[in-house]
Amino acid sequence: MPAIPRTFYLIAIGGTAMAPLAGLLLAKGDRVLGSDGPLYPPMSDRLAALGIDVRPAFRPENVTPDVTHVVVGNLARADNPELLEALGRGLPTASMPETLRVEVLAGRHPVVVAGTHGKTTTTALTAWLLASAGREPGFLIAGEPLGFHAPSRLGTGPAFVVEGDEYSTSYADKGPKLLHYAPRTLILTSVEFDHADLYADLYAVKEAFRKGVAIVPPEGRIVAFADDPNVREVVRAGRAPVTFYSLTDTSTDLFATDVREFEEGLRFRILSPGRFLLDAELPLSGLHNVANALAAVAVGLEFDLSPSEIAAGLATFKGVRRRMEEKGTAGGVTVVDDFAHHPTAVATTIEGAKNRYRGRRLWAVFEPRSMTAGRADFEGPYLEALSVADAVALAAPYHASRLSQPGGPGTLDVARLAESLRGRGKPAVTAKSPDALLSALLPELRDGDVVVAMSSGAFGGFPAKLLAALAAREQS
Repeated sequence: MPAIPRTFYLIAIGGTAMAPLAGLLLAKGDRVLGSDGPLYPPMSDRLAALGIDVRPAFRPENVTPDVTHVVVGNLARADNPELLEALGRGLPTASMPETLRVEVLAGRHPVVVAGTHGKTTTTALTAWLLASAGREPGFLIAGEPLGFHAPSRLGTGPAFVVEGDEYSTSYADKGPKLLHYAPRTLILTSVEFDHADLYADLYAVKEAFRKGVAIVPPEGRIVAFADDPNVREVVRAGRAPVTFYSLTDTSTDLFATDVREFEEGLRFRILSPGRFLLDAELPLSGLHNVANALAAVAVGLEFDLSPSEIAAGLATFKGVRRRMEEKGTAGGVTVVDDFAHHPTAVATTIEGAKNRYRGRRLWAVFEPRSMTAGRADFEGPYLEALSVADAVALAAPYHASRLSQPGGPGTLDVARLAESLRGRGKPAVTAKSPDALLSALLPELRDGDVVVAMSSGAFGGFPAKLLAALAAREQS
């Protein structure tokens, strides 16, 4: 008799990793249900396309008798009613990373992409290089890759490329997700202080990545960004050989030189080590994406891709939604959407945009969305990062009330930050909400401007609303 299909119930199914996991379970032949609060594109569209019944969160009766396994998203608390129902019934429960390891990664070669910055783009680019060369990788990308039909795929080849988040695994396990993926190849893009709600300081962040480096087996491979001293320090904990890549050190295993940036993307030459490997064209912007490409190239070489296969993959990569994604132009103003939220990412995003849109006035529009981004002690780093732009618009920190509680780190003072920017000759406006910020910004925009909207969240639909307002102004 054929086996009875299992039914997985995903609590908080709309997460950027949970929805792709749902797609993988369906591809394996399992049935998938789940619940969440109000969902918005792209995850609402993704789950609808998969045909998954998403139930209103969070009700014990949602966990129907046909459920055989429960996957608990890391946003679900220990008192979640659906979790309590599952535990009370003795149903097998596991986190997203645990489920991925057991159900998908077993018997594969996990390529885990870790680091403070660049994980999503590097994961998508690594998967794209392997796929475009016919290596049929599996992958799970915590974003919307523009070249693939979906953010996850089982694949039939040995490699499975997964974004290795350092954030907490579940209500019961506050350790990093990446530790569950048993990496055979580990990319480490960068190490900085982030996720202040989870890590006390930079040392704690380093410890998390050290643990990840240490579990790569001696027969595996670590791919590390040599230009980050914290990365160099962390990889000393490893047992596996290290491939270093760099934008500054010609002695490393992979080195990018002759980098040129155009409106249509990047061109650069890759040396390995010190000898010519290939000429690269990449339809992205910013030096950070040159570094991301080098990491993906290192994995491509590990899986025996030829220089010509790698060059073809780089040239045809379409990017990831919300990573310097040009949303459109209206009234002569181009609007770009980006996920940047850490000061380093904000600075590199702005620098890349200025190179891509040379000669045009660039507005950096920033919402301090995460708990880390809204901290008072990031005021100095944000001042330096935002000063790269020609003009700045700042929304209020999303978690201001939580950050300002007694004993908390204090809230980023965007009014003072704007005043400091004006002191440096940068026009700057602020507002308490995304809609109010749009109203304040609109009169300031003129033909030829570029607006880069940066937030780690929905930002109240700011880019789309701005384009609509610009179009309406043009018609009036």
